[in-house]
Amino acid sequence: MEPIWQYIIIVFVLVVIAVAIVKSKKRDFKFEANKLVELLGGKDNIESYESNKSRFIVNLKDVSKANKEGIQKMGAQGIVEIDNQLKIILGNEAKQITKYIKELK
Repeated sequence: MEPIWQYIIIVFVLVVIAVAIVKSKKRDFKFEANKLVELLGGKDNIESYESNKSRFIVNLKDVSKANKEGIQKMGAQGIVEIDNQLKIILGNEAKQITKYIKELK
């Protein structure tokens, strides 16, 4: 009977380790959404926003308040500026970050 308990304990420990690894690799989208809002000049500077596939599209009151270099460092793959609009290529995270920004506004 002893070997069965040893196997059960080993499996349990491996499951705990696997769960810890998965949680450590999970991105904190709430933190990233807060950081993005800050880099865009604050929530008062944001007029409207939406996500379209891999892009986060935001209209700003004052585009000069946006820290485009900081947004790039945050992981944006590209930024296109047209008038007071920024199209930020975020990849698969665009929809997730948009969801959390809606909670902030």
